[in-house]
Amino acid sequence: MPDGRFISLEGGEGVGKTTQLRALATELGKRGIEVVTTREPGGSPGAEAIRGLLLNGEDGRWSPRAEALLFAAARADHVEKTIRPALDAGKWVISDRFLDSSLAYQGGGAGVGVDAVRGLHRFGSDGFLPDRTLVLLLPDRAGVARANERDGDEPDRIGRRDADYHLAVDRAFRALGAEEPERVRLVDASGEQRQVTERLLAELADLLP
Repeated sequence: MPDGRFISLEGGEGVGKTTQLRALATELGKRGIEVVTTREPGGSPGAEAIRGLLLNGEDGRWSPRAEALLFAAARADHVEKTIRPALDAGKWVISDRFLDSSLAYQGGGAGVGVDAVRGLHRFGSDGFLPDRTLVLLLPDRAGVARANERDGDEPDRIGRRDADYHLAVDRAFRALGAEEPERVRLVDASGEQRQVTERLLAELADLLP
């Protein structure tokens, strides 16, 4: 049985994660790799229930610490019920967001602190990490502007936060790439969709069979 791999796709608002997740899964499928796509918060029945609590309602519905705890609980269920079983079956898993989003959004943007978020992850998910994390980046406020321009797609409770918050998230993602360059790869999300997909594939080249 081939080894399963876990890839997380990260980035701020409007960087094109969902589009690139589909494109990446298609390209890996062409190489004979069986791919499971999933998302956070969510990806398992329990985690999807928590997703509704996290993304709906007013911004002040949860304190930053309570929000971090809810994300950690959803992730623990996601890892146990969806990700680990797929990897054990030799499949590749690509997740639209994982731990690094919590490190950037709750740890950096909301001020909980990355060490505190990592502590929750050690307890909830036994410190489980992706084989490779691909962070899509756009210059400064471009991602937020792109997200605001999407037709028929209202931003969720977290997406509605102000530009300063999202700039702090962007800085946190960049810092994570600097801290863990082997696992976390920063990828330019500008240009044509196909160009971005090729950049992502290049960052996975050493993992491909």
